[in-house]
Amino acid sequence: MATQPTKLSLSPREPGSSRATRRLRREGRVPGIIYGGGADPVAFDVDERLLRHALAASGAVLELAIGSDTTPAVLKDAHYHPVRGQTLHVDFLRVRLDVAISATVMLDLVGVEEAPGVVEGGVLSQETREVNIEALPGDIPDSITHDVSGMQINDTLTLSAVTAPAGITLLDDLEETVIATITPPTAEPVDEDIETETALVGEDGEPAEGEAAEGGDAPEAASDES
Repeated sequence: MATQPTKLSLSPREPGSSRATRRLRREGRVPGIIYGGGADPVAFDVDERLLRHALAASGAVLELAIGSDTTPAVLKDAHYHPVRGQTLHVDFLRVRLDVAISATVMLDLVGVEEAPGVVEGGVLSQETREVNIEALPGDIPDSITHDVSGMQINDTLTLSAVTAPAGITLLDDLEETVIATITPPTAEPVDEDIETETALVGEDGEPAEGEAAEGGDAPEAASDES
């Protein structure tokens, strides 16, 4: 389960032009906004390095500090540079720790290599990598783990097989949401042209018995000379 909220200090800012936003990013700051909870939205900027460390810490809830005010919040959205991966903007949502909220968490499958179907050469495909849940903000885990070490070839596993941790409700359709399958190993395709050629020519490269070499004439019968 999640640990105590990670604290993150924000600096209030006045929403400005694109030029001002680019200047913030050059200075290693990330612009953002916090909203919800019955209060007015507040624009802020935050040190990119501190933000990255806070988001990497265990737990979905952050304790955001703006001046003398603090509030629990969760990351609602983030935008990243497509090449450098730099965080360009973040949105935080204020939450109450005693009110359940919806969230998306990763689904981790363990025991893949031990599954009999994989040992026998089958291919395991994880069809669902994220699941939607409802839980108190402080109970939202980083991920939900499920053991697939008992899967056989041709097995199809649905979300109904997953046991959610205490206090967490799975919101996706339990019977219809497929999370993993194991398909039989794929046989190597047989090249029909090669197979036909082998039958005609023979494995040693010589014409098969009773067949003339391609493009050649059948041997003439020997004639008796007087």
